[in-house]
Amino acid sequence: MPEIAVVVVNWNGAHLLPTCLSSLRQQTWRDFETILVDNGSSDDSLALLAREFPEVRVIPLEENLGLAGGTNVGIAATDAPIIATLNNDTEADSRWLEELKRALDTHPEAGSVASKLLLFDRRDTIHSAGDFYRVDGVPGNRGVWERDDGRYERSELIFGACAGAAAYRRTMLEDVGLFDDSFFMYCEDVDLAFRGQLLGYRCVLAPTAVVYHMLSATGGGPLASYYCGRNFLRVIARDMPSGLLGRVWPRVLLAQLQFTWESLLHAREPAARARLRGQLDGLRELPRILRERRTIQSRRRVPIRYLRSILVAP
Repeated sequence: MPEIAVVVVNWNGAHLLPTCLSSLRQQTWRDFETILVDNGSSDDSLALLAREFPEVRVIPLEENLGLAGGTNVGIAATDAPIIATLNNDTEADSRWLEELKRALDTHPEAGSVASKLLLFDRRDTIHSAGDFYRVDGVPGNRGVWERDDGRYERSELIFGACAGAAAYRRTMLEDVGLFDDSFFMYCEDVDLAFRGQLLGYRCVLAPTAVVYHMLSATGGGPLASYYCGRNFLRVIARDMPSGLLGRVWPRVLLAQLQFTWESLLHAREPAARARLRGQLDGLRELPRILRERRTIQSRRRVPIRYLRSILVAP
C-alpha cells in the first residue's frame, strides 16, 4: 500500500493530462500511486492514458459525477493513509508530494494541507495560498491575483485547502466524511474544510508545496457562476452553527443581496443569469439542506469562539 494516493479527476481533458501526469512522474517522493477517475470523457483521454501513462490506475465512469463525486470514487479505491487531490489542469513542482508529507508530519493537529497554487502562465502570481472564509459566508482564495513576493512563505494554520492541490489524512476523511457529491463542483472543498473545522481538524498551508494551475481550463464561465451561486448558500445553511449565524446573519444576507443585485444589473450576460439560477436553486433546496444541517451540527466539537476566530472580515 503506498503512503500517498494522488486522485485526479478528468473530463475531456486529453489536452491537459500529459502536463499533469508527467509532473507526477518527476516527484521526489516516490511512495505514491496515481488514480485517475474519468468522468465519462468523449475525447481521447482513455486511449491516451493507456498508451502513454500505463502506471496510472484508471477508473472509467459511464457518467459525469462531477469533481466531488469523481474524487470520492478515487478515494474509495485506495487504502492509502494520505489522499492528495490534484486538478487535471495543473503542473506539480517535483517536490510537491514531499512537501505535503513534510507538512503533515510537522503538524499532527492538521487533518489537511493546502498547497500554494501559482498561475501556469504567470508563475509569479498566486491563485491560492489556501482558502479563507468570511464572516458574511463568502469563501475565497488567499492571495489570489497577488504577486508571489514572500507574504505567503510561512507555514501557518488556515481555514481550508483548495482541493485543486491538497492533501488529506484518511483518518480525518473517515471521521468527517468525504466530499459531498451533490455539490458537483465548486465549494465542495470549502464544505469539507468547514466540516473538518467543526470537528477540530486544522488545516495548514505548505508554501513549499507548489503547483501551477491553468486557471479554469476545465470549468469557469456560467458553469462556475451557477454552482457558486448555489453552493455558497449550501455551505452557509449546512455548516454555520446557529450560535455563529445568529451573530453574523445581517452580513450574510447583505452579501447574498449584493450578489443578486450585481447579477440583475448584468442580466444580459449568461454568467449573471446562471448565478441567479444558482441562488434560486439554493433557496429551493433549503428544506433538504436543513435536514443535513442537523446531523452536521450535532457532531460539532469546537466552541463558537474558535470558529469566529478563523473567519475573516469582508
